[in-house]
Amino acid sequence: MPEIAVLVPCYNEEATIARVVRDFGNILPGAQVYVYDNNSGDGSRAAARAAGAVVRGESQQGKGHVVRRMFADIEADIYLLVDGDDTYNAASAPKLVRAIHEGPCDMVNAVRVEDGASAYRRGHRFGNRVVTGAVGFLFGRKLRDVLSGYRAFSNRFVKSFPALARGFEIETELTVHALQLRLPVHEVETPYRSRPPGSFSKLNTVRDGLRIVLTVLYLVKEEKPLAFFGLIAAALAGVALALGLPVVDEFMRTGLVPRLPSAVLATGLMILGFLALALGLILDSLTRARLEIKRLHYLRLPAFRKT
Repeated sequence: MPEIAVLVPCYNEEATIARVVRDFGNILPGAQVYVYDNNSGDGSRAAARAAGAVVRGESQQGKGHVVRRMFADIEADIYLLVDGDDTYNAASAPKLVRAIHEGPCDMVNAVRVEDGASAYRRGHRFGNRVVTGAVGFLFGRKLRDVLSGYRAFSNRFVKSFPALARGFEIETELTVHALQLRLPVHEVETPYRSRPPGSFSKLNTVRDGLRIVLTVLYLVKEEKPLAFFGLIAAALAGVALALGLPVVDEFMRTGLVPRLPSAVLATGLMILGFLALALGLILDSLTRARLEIKRLHYLRLPAFRKT
C-alpha cells in the first residue's frame, strides 16, 4: 500500500483543527496527519497534537512558506493537502487518493461545490473565476477551480515542485507547474461548506487577490516570455506607428519633417519594440531549456517510493 501523508497548514485554527485531524485520520486510517503551525497565537498546536497529528512549525509567515516546508520535510507516496479551517469534506479524500494511486495522476484538484450560500464570499467567487479563466487561457487547459486548497499529489510532483510563492498564491503556482510540465491532472467535485463559528478567513479579498493576479503575470513572464514580451513589443510598435505615420506622410508630400520630436519618439518606441521582441525570443529559448531540465528531473523520480 502507498504511504499517505495528510498535510494541514494551520494559523489560528484552534476552533477547527482538532476536527480536521480526526476526520481525515478516520477516513484515511493508514495515513499520517501532519499539522504545520504558522505562528498561531492560540491553542492550535495543542489541539492538533491532542487529536493525533504530528505537529511542526514554520516561522516564515504565509501559506506558501508552509507548503514549501511541508514538501521539503515529508517523504510519502501520496500527499493530501487540505486547509485547517474545516471547510473541506474529508469524505472526498479517498477519491483524491485513489485517483493518484490508480489513475495514475500527479495532481488531483478538488473542485469546490458550495454547500450553503455563505460558503464563498462574493469577492472570492468573482476572483476565483477570473484567475481560473486567465490560467486556462494562458496555459492551454482550463481547470474548474484553480484556487482550491484541497488537492492530492504524487511524490514525483511534490519533489519536482519549486514552491516559490509566499502566500495564498501557492495554489496558482501548483496549477501552473502541472500545466507547464503537461502532467496528468484530474478533478474531483467535493462539498465546500461555510466556516464553523469561531473560525475566520485569513484571505483578504483585495490584497491577496492582487497578489494572485501579480503571480499569474509573473508566471506568464517566466513561463511564456515570448507571448509576454511580444505583447509589449506589439503595443510599442502600435504607438510608434500612430505617431510616425503622419510624419512620414507629410515628409512624402512636402519633403519636410516639421514635427521632429514626434519622429524621434516614434523611432525610439519602434526600437524598444524590436528590443522587447528580441528579448522575448531569447528568454523563450532559455525557458524551453529550463522546462526540459524540470521535466527530466520529474522523470527521474519514481511514481511510488520503494519501501
